[in-house]
Amino acid sequence: QVQLVESGGGLMQTGDSLRLSCAASGHTPSMYSMGWFRQAPGKEREFVTAINWSGDSTYYADSVKGRFTISRDNGKNAVYLQMNNLKPEDTAVYYCAARRYFGASRYADEYAYWGQGTQVTVSS
Repeated sequence: QVQLVESGGGLMQTGDSLRLSCAASGHTPSMYSMGWFRQAPGKEREFVTAINWSGDSTYYADSVKGRFTISRDNGKNAVYLQMNNLKPEDTAVYYCAARRYFGASRYADEYAYWGQGTQVTVSS
């Protein structure tokens, strides 16, 4: 079992930067690949980015590529999402997710553990 707690959300303006954090606890969190997903009002949850166990392989959705960066610090059992040049379409609840496999995945149903989410709102 892994418990995930996101933090760092807030109300931002177009072009701002924001860093989300996901604190993991429980059974050896460093042995899990991690992902960030988001869900906007009235829309389905969508993949944002993912990182593998060791942190040397990442995936990004086309909509955030070049603006968002995922990273992890296994010593701190934490995963981060650095979001630059925010746009109103980035407004959503952002969720951290974990799966006990080395490789990362962009598919939500492959993640067994989820945080409660943190709201990011970007005004124009």
